[in-house]
Amino acid sequence: MLTSIVDADHIRADPTSLERYGVDALGEGRPPDLVVLPGNTQEVAAIARLCHEQRVPLVVRGGGTGYTGGAVPTRGGVVLSMERFTRILEIDRTNLLAVVEPNVITADLQRAVERVGLFYPPDPASLESSALGGNVAECAGGPRAFKYGTTRRYVLGLEAVLPTGEIVETGSKAVKNVVGYDLTQLLVGSEGTLAIITRITLRLIPKPPARAALLAIFVDVQAAVDAVTALIERRVVPAAIELIDAESLRAVRDQLGEELAPPTAGAMLLVESDGTQAGVDEEIELVKQACRGVGAMRVTLAADEAERERFWNARRLISLALRATGLLKINHDVVVPRGRIPELFGVIDELREQYRLKIAAFGHAGDGNIHVNLMVDRENADERARAREAERVLFERVVALEGSISGEHGIGFAKAPYIGIELSPQEIALMKRVKAAFDPNGILNPGKIFP
Repeated sequence: MLTSIVDADHIRADPTSLERYGVDALGEGRPPDLVVLPGNTQEVAAIARLCHEQRVPLVVRGGGTGYTGGAVPTRGGVVLSMERFTRILEIDRTNLLAVVEPNVITADLQRAVERVGLFYPPDPASLESSALGGNVAECAGGPRAFKYGTTRRYVLGLEAVLPTGEIVETGSKAVKNVVGYDLTQLLVGSEGTLAIITRITLRLIPKPPARAALLAIFVDVQAAVDAVTALIERRVVPAAIELIDAESLRAVRDQLGEELAPPTAGAMLLVESDGTQAGVDEEIELVKQACRGVGAMRVTLAADEAERERFWNARRLISLALRATGLLKINHDVVVPRGRIPELFGVIDELREQYRLKIAAFGHAGDGNIHVNLMVDRENADERARAREAERVLFERVVALEGSISGEHGIGFAKAPYIGIELSPQEIALMKRVKAAFDPNGILNPGKIFP
């Protein structure tokens, strides 16, 4: 039946393909029964309608870079790969917007708009491989979220296919729109459970004319957090503030050969400022003062764009370096109010000791979004069991600190058992009613978000 919708060349049923499309960056999942690669919105709509009528699970997949299993099947069925939707349809320099298909790679859009003097701020660490449709589905963040906000702030409108096959258009190219419910923002962050995004209209801003980055080395995490507090008290809002702990620095040094900090370092901050040249010069000087004022061991300003890029490349490779250790990397993107980051790292220290685990932590200190990585011997069943106990305690403690169990990776199936730690039964029931309104037969990305 699917061959009447798409050419046979765009259907995959061989074991190698099914295995590949059955996992994402989490590394867990279950193979689908079939993979389909539609080429336009009408084909997506016809596939969705068929799956709805036949009660066949349908999972949408973009770049496959997610950490919570959001784009992999849990019950077989069809994986709908959007990999043919790769066009930047429009860059409008007058109205400061871009129109893209969902499998445009984030970094490719950034480079395209920067060539004409514009700027798309969201910058997940996976920007060279993650697709914009997935960024929208997960409401991706990244280091620049502190100053510029997450993906949600930049989505003006969507073309989407409902699980029942209808094509809808939400929002518009206008920056103001309060007609009816805000369906655009409802779909942002919905993890592919409500609709299939086929076109995205994104807001852009003018490209900042100057930027500068520095590294500051500290004896421990507390000193690094004190520096963040000090610079914010100076009313400085850098484009990014990244905090990296000793375990993460060690992995980058051992696995990738990048010596960003001496072995005695307990933590590092990577801070970037952007804006006018005069503003950047003034702001980066205040950052230096804040770091030195709390006793930074070393403060290094990037000498040029190449060194700045080296700093950022090392930061983006932390996850790769941790995976290269050979250990199972259980990654949780928890968030706490910025002022409670020291308490979060206290919790991490307690978990290390109580559960006898290696834990690496790094992330966006500006907005309190810290990636806590439990590093586990995958062959050691006892250690894996201790890690599962530790992650529940981590989530409970994060919520007690007035935080959230996920800041940018979503819930998927990996965190679904823990959603009740943060949300009340009434909130979950309401969300399920919304899901049922969009997807009455429950075919779209089943087994995700809700336990």
